[in-house]
Amino acid sequence: MKIAIVGATGAVGQQMLQCLEERNVEGEVKLLASSRSKGKVVSYKGKDLVIEELCEDSFNDVDYALGATENDITKMWMPWAQKNHVVVVDNSSAYRLDKDVPLVIPEINPEDIQKHHGIIANPNCATIIALVALNELKKEFGIKRMIVSTYQAVSGAGVKGIHDLEAQAKDPSIPSTAFPYQIAYNLIPQIGDFDDQGISKEEWKMQNEGRKIWHDENLLVSCTCVRVPILRSHSESIFIECEKEVDVAKARACIEKAAGCQLKDDPQNKIYPMPLDTTNQDDVFVGRFRKDIADPSGHSLSLFCCGDQIRKGAATNAVQILQELLK
Repeated sequence: MKIAIVGATGAVGQQMLQCLEERNVEGEVKLLASSRSKGKVVSYKGKDLVIEELCEDSFNDVDYALGATENDITKMWMPWAQKNHVVVVDNSSAYRLDKDVPLVIPEINPEDIQKHHGIIANPNCATIIALVALNELKKEFGIKRMIVSTYQAVSGAGVKGIHDLEAQAKDPSIPSTAFPYQIAYNLIPQIGDFDDQGISKEEWKMQNEGRKIWHDENLLVSCTCVRVPILRSHSESIFIECEKEVDVAKARACIEKAAGCQLKDDPQNKIYPMPLDTTNQDDVFVGRFRKDIADPSGHSLSLFCCGDQIRKGAATNAVQILQELLK
């Protein structure tokens, strides 16, 4: 069996390779990238892998591919993969809302994986982190509406975003290459282009992808996405309006049993989710549970969660899908 990583030199592609090694996924690995990276050598399981240039013939000997490229590049190489009957787990947003493409978080809807026609989509990073945190709460209380504010790390903009923050932390006068403004010591309340309602592309993803993953066309989401000067873990402040009256103790119990979650909810002892603590591991940390004091019905709950954007928000989720396929 041969597994290709397409976009192997980017932040997500590099993390995919590390996750394959950590999880000891069996199979030969092939690394594909642009002509700029051709010939570079990367270590994997004690051996050297040489990066190959992505081209039409790259998939002739490949069984599975993990995609970590931008939408336009993904749409270019996807027909080449499909021509060779390669099963692709794609991290771009190019096919996420295609009705024939499963959109999967393995802790939530692994059964959708087997419905694929050659492509399985990885959800948006902020969507993954939020839904992993909320899935057991949805089962317990029923979620009708969500109000979400995201605090998204620069890693969401790839290697360039990380370089911008690291450079500007030393010298704020260095121009940004990934963002419209300086990111060090700043917040930017825009991720993606705005539509005529003033809603950005990133903000639409939480509702559109959440509906598809949960198979709930009635889910309502209001989202504000903000880029913050954090290297790689996203944080989210989430308000949920539920079908049933919520109970904070039950909510905590839900997180304690939830796959992929850790409960961090003892604010009196300064225990709560923080991005630094979630960096370079795969669980979503969840805490700051409190009932909405403005809702006399008792059907509303607020919480805070954090998760590593490059790992669970992208690479790890894709590798988990691949592992489900290999079963």
